[in-house]
Amino acid sequence: MTGLAPLKELRRPLSWAVGILSMLAIVSAGPAAAVDLQETPMLADAVTAGDLPPVAERLPENPVVVDMAATGREQGVSGGEISWIAGRARDIRIMNVYGYARLVGYAPDLTFQADILESFEVEEGRIFTFHLRPGHRWSDGEPFTTEDFRYQWFDIDQNEELKPFGPDARMLVDGEQPTVEIVDELTVRYTWSAPNPEFLPALAGARPLYIYAPSHYLQQFHADYTDADALAALVEENSARNWAALHINKSNLYSANNPSLPVLQPWHNTTAPPSERFVFERNPFYHRVDSTGLQLPYLDRVIVTISDSGLIAAKVGSGEADLQSRHLRFDTYTFLKEGEERHNYTVHLWPTALGSELAIYPNLNASDTVMRELNRDVRFRRALSLAIDREEINQVIYYGLATVAQNTALPQSPLYDEERSLEFTEYDLEAANALLDEMGLTERDGRGIRLRPDGEPLEIVVETAGERTEETDILQLIADSWRQAGVQLHTTTSQRDVFRTRVFSGETAMSTWWGFDNALFTPDTVPTELAPVAQTWLQYPKWGQYLQTGGEAGEAVDMPLGEDLMALYEEWLGTTDRDRRAAILTEMLDIHVDQLTSIGIVNGVLQPVVVRNTLRNVPELGIYSWDPGGHFGVYRPDTFWIDE
Repeated sequence: MTGLAPLKELRRPLSWAVGILSMLAIVSAGPAAAVDLQETPMLADAVTAGDLPPVAERLPENPVVVDMAATGREQGVSGGEISWIAGRARDIRIMNVYGYARLVGYAPDLTFQADILESFEVEEGRIFTFHLRPGHRWSDGEPFTTEDFRYQWFDIDQNEELKPFGPDARMLVDGEQPTVEIVDELTVRYTWSAPNPEFLPALAGARPLYIYAPSHYLQQFHADYTDADALAALVEENSARNWAALHINKSNLYSANNPSLPVLQPWHNTTAPPSERFVFERNPFYHRVDSTGLQLPYLDRVIVTISDSGLIAAKVGSGEADLQSRHLRFDTYTFLKEGEERHNYTVHLWPTALGSELAIYPNLNASDTVMRELNRDVRFRRALSLAIDREEINQVIYYGLATVAQNTALPQSPLYDEERSLEFTEYDLEAANALLDEMGLTERDGRGIRLRPDGEPLEIVVETAGERTEETDILQLIADSWRQAGVQLHTTTSQRDVFRTRVFSGETAMSTWWGFDNALFTPDTVPTELAPVAQTWLQYPKWGQYLQTGGEAGEAVDMPLGEDLMALYEEWLGTTDRDRRAAILTEMLDIHVDQLTSIGIVNGVLQPVVVRNTLRNVPELGIYSWDPGGHFGVYRPDTFWIDE
């Protein structure tokens, strides 16, 4: 199936994908039923040799039992491996997104349910009591207990050498740290004096907040637990700057770059970097089983190979991946579809939950003082938006299958507003030129390019990480239309980390990235993407730095739009009234579009997902969302299996 017509046939309402999410998102996680446990074939020899306990001793006393039939899945078998391709070695960390083992995870209705935890209680939105599963173990077989929570909070988060700026901001309420009580070996309690609605979403996120760490392993790298001479030897052996740098490097549960670090995920990395092939093997002590008594995950291994990102689509189309979405774009669909029969895979199209497939971010904290002042003038931002021919972009790049829109809530969100979504999206060069003239940018050079207040040509360098070829194509189309408004657009590409560093430091005046990660806003969506609370928000990174570092870095908010967003954010955090929360989010969304903190292009773009035909339990249609969802994570890859 190739060409435009079949693509249109595949276009289905996002509401259907939401239905799929409701059916498949989170497997049942109630009390364990009586099941006859079966030994994992891959581990049987190690058990027989006495190198590994039998399955009954590896599992918690009360494991999560997954009823495949009840969750609309096929009963699987244990064994086999799959592979996917990453564009750089650091991206092996995505395995912790796909694995999606969390203290609490999202239920089908986007409420929270226990996963790694056996249970939890929340009182008044500010007291969180967590109960661990008796007998739960880390991947190396050592007990997982509240000692691991104590170590993270008291020995890491409170240590100035390890955390010079203090604990993660999501652990603070109005600057207040929680009271952390280790009630007993299996019970820990976090208490704030006011509600902390960010806490559970942070624990369930694609990149989760880790409030535990494998203390038994990490204490060897901690100055409070290890002899100074022995620790100095370890620092030298690992070429670290000091003990704190060594501990930080060894302790990152998200990065997956330390094969010796015990984990709670379904698979753990066994390959030390640098490498071009990373092997993730099953965690023998993983806390889930199916209703037939087979320990999850079904797959023995997941192989991550590293390749040039520009070659990944070609490699996938040649059959070199079993499950792939990263580095595949909508414009590769036809090519990928042509290889289906020859290479025994199927290409699915999942709608994304992005507020905009691509957005332009004027940096309100740019170091270039002239560009900073231009970016801060809402007339400038509106003029640039009105000078974009979105219908042309939709037709040329997305075959007319996307939806022209600003970066805002999707139609499936209860907070969607059509008027808001379409504000400043009409291609209107006359209005754009009038706004720029009104700003006093009336002088032009011999090429017809307007002159900045300092007399220099109004040439804007829009920086990109260059991870999607359509970015360059879209920016070229925008450059053509902006030039008719007297604005010259240049594009420069850098590797993602360099790109982000430049934006965060203010060196970048304007950048591109996708829009809101999750535009399916509900009244209970924590509005972290709608307020300048993190440096990762590209339109005001230094405001986020200032908050995250307690004023040690960055810049204080100094514009009304930022002050208004922060005030609304703080009010949302402090209220438990759902209607008021909905009203606050609505007002924040209105501010973002009215003030054009980002300039959206289109949304509703379809994401290709390539699945080997022998790989089961991957949904035909899902929602491709980073958070909530973790891309594949919410569909539980620990239940994917190979049908030979």
